[in-house]
Amino acid sequence: MNEIFNDIQSKINQALESSPAKDIEKNVKAMMSQGFAKLDLVTREEFDIQAQVLAKTRAKLEALEARVAALEASIKGE
Repeated sequence: MNEIFNDIQSKINQALESSPAKDIEKNVKAMMSQGFAKLDLVTREEFDIQAQVLAKTRAKLEALEARVAALEASIKGE
């Protein structure tokens, strides 16, 4: 009985893979990929990396601002 179901499932999968809908799907995906490439978009991975770089830069800037404020306070205190 399982053999019959497996055979039917196999034939259905073969029919779907060779159907015109599959070709249309491939063509649409290719067209969309080309369109996105022209839009000069960044990947999620690239975005996440830049967000990390920005967070580190902000932390360094805040530390430098605090250091400058401390140096200015020490100069005024002299």
